[in-house]
Amino acid sequence: MRQLLLLISVIFVGFVFIARLFYLQVYTQNTHNLFEDNAIRKVRDYPKRGFVYDRNGQLLVANQPSYDVMVIPREVEPFDTLEFCSLLKIDKAKFIKTYNKAKRYSPRLPSVFVSHLSKEDYAVLQEKMRKFDGFYIQKRSLRKYETSIGANVLGDIGEVNNGDIKKDSYYRMGDLKGKQGVEASYEKILRGIKGIKFIQKDRHNRNLGPYKDGKFDTIPEQGKDITITIDAKLQEYGELLMQNKRGGIIAIEPSTGEILTMVSAPSYNPNILVGRVRSKNFTKLYNDTIAKPLFDRSLKAQYPPGSPFKVLNALIGLQEGVVTTEERFTCRRGYYYGRKKLTGCHVHPPSANMNLGIYESCNAYFANVYRRIIDKNENPYEGMMTWSKHLKSFGLGDYLGYDLKIGNKGRIPDGDFYNKWYGKNRWASTFNISNAIGQGEVETTPIQLANMIAAIANRGYYYTPHIIKSIEGDTIPQKYTKPKYTTIDKEHFEPVIQGMFDVYNKGTAKHVQVSGIEICGKTGTAENYAKIDSLKTQLTDHSIFVAFAPKDNPKIAIAVFVENGYWGSRFAGKIASLMIEKHIKGEITRTDLEDWILRHSLEDEYAKPYSGEPFEINGKTKLQVVEEKEYYRLKKHLKVISKTTN
Repeated sequence: MRQLLLLISVIFVGFVFIARLFYLQVYTQNTHNLFEDNAIRKVRDYPKRGFVYDRNGQLLVANQPSYDVMVIPREVEPFDTLEFCSLLKIDKAKFIKTYNKAKRYSPRLPSVFVSHLSKEDYAVLQEKMRKFDGFYIQKRSLRKYETSIGANVLGDIGEVNNGDIKKDSYYRMGDLKGKQGVEASYEKILRGIKGIKFIQKDRHNRNLGPYKDGKFDTIPEQGKDITITIDAKLQEYGELLMQNKRGGIIAIEPSTGEILTMVSAPSYNPNILVGRVRSKNFTKLYNDTIAKPLFDRSLKAQYPPGSPFKVLNALIGLQEGVVTTEERFTCRRGYYYGRKKLTGCHVHPPSANMNLGIYESCNAYFANVYRRIIDKNENPYEGMMTWSKHLKSFGLGDYLGYDLKIGNKGRIPDGDFYNKWYGKNRWASTFNISNAIGQGEVETTPIQLANMIAAIANRGYYYTPHIIKSIEGDTIPQKYTKPKYTTIDKEHFEPVIQGMFDVYNKGTAKHVQVSGIEICGKTGTAENYAKIDSLKTQLTDHSIFVAFAPKDNPKIAIAVFVENGYWGSRFAGKIASLMIEKHIKGEITRTDLEDWILRHSLEDEYAKPYSGEPFEINGKTKLQVVEEKEYYRLKKHLKVISKTTN
């Protein structure tokens, strides 16, 4: 029995030794344990990010070399910190702060100590790195923007934060990722896959060469190149026209939903957010709370849509059968409910059908149409829900689902909205008559207006707007190639489109027409208010314009919004016509419009609320505005007296 027990013990001990040897010789050789071995340096090999091209193949974003000083805190040995700081051109306070931050992140994992060394600094430092245990230089690439335009489109890359690291194990402290625009939206495609090198060190922390002849090394995979839908030349031209102005331009190709241009003004050169100057410049842009250059007005700004909204009310009126194209409504310089004037209007023939209502932008006509839509049923709640449903089918009142990270949903009120505001069934169509002309509670973003006009150009459908045209070795998501249909029947679009065509021929945009191009458009003017010293103060109106061209087989649908731009055709209409001509003809014949736009700035308008001095509204002093309103009130009163006397 003792012999058997002894034999079992020997076999057991032998098995333990064999298992231990197997573990040491096999399992400890895998790459996971290499990360725990202090005698091996782990060097991340960062891939180059994918290039970005415009729709015509023009290179917009490339790469340039960059060098980062890395630190592994637990490997740091005592050294001459003053010499090290001098080489890195930092002070000792900065050194201590950065070192402590790296140590808190991880004593054993590498962190970026100083990023984006110049080639000159790298050359000097490289020769002396052997003196600083725990520090090494890592090469990576930075973005190089081959253009000065499209900052809001292209975006930028910046250092990851703790939240990014927790969400995605790909990132480590000091890594870079897309922060805005295309760089953010297509980060996982552009960033590629990191490689890693294992370097054997001696007891003096000197590199001996690749561990196991590089057996466990992996090579990086470069990010994929992408082509975006933006036309760089059209984008550049749009940004030129919007200099010294604020607002947005969105142009879409109706047949595909591809975004041709996406201008947000004011803008900035994307190259100022590259490298060591990024933090300083970003802070400067961020702190500009007046011009807000980081605020993408083309996607995020919510404005009253103004008169372009009237064409939707015309379409809904036809769809609901509450109006015909030839039915006329009287306009007495506005719309009256009883003796009360609910909306004003400008001078035009006193009787308007749908065509004239559109090309002369008659407020009274559309107030009548709107009331009929809402009052079609006995309960205005039902009419409002129907009206809201039609509008939302054009992509209004919700996120469009485009492939950019930011945006706002706008606002399309419905019956529940007004029940909450006024109380259940305690309101009527006259309570919100301003919705008829794109004021009131309605708000849209420029991209929503462009998408709306693309749906009209297509006679009832649109493609989800998108910025991606192609991905190297891959296809774009199917949702961008599948049409979305509105709730309006196709036959109702033609009379409305004819009205928009006549806007250019004989209506509010006749002075900005372009020879040789059949453009359909709609001017718009939106009231503009701001809080000044806690008081709601009226400012100069916004200028709005939407259009598509040509009338048949349209190639471009565009929305232009110019803050404080007076009226629709003054700024936005001219810009829209020039953009359309630039896209379709490739050259400008309306140089008179171009010269006017380039010579006129709106910076004085934007400075008015901050001047502390009395200022004009729409080119008139506040006193003139009050006197004008009083004049019309007295004129109306005199007419009443005259009728009574007679």
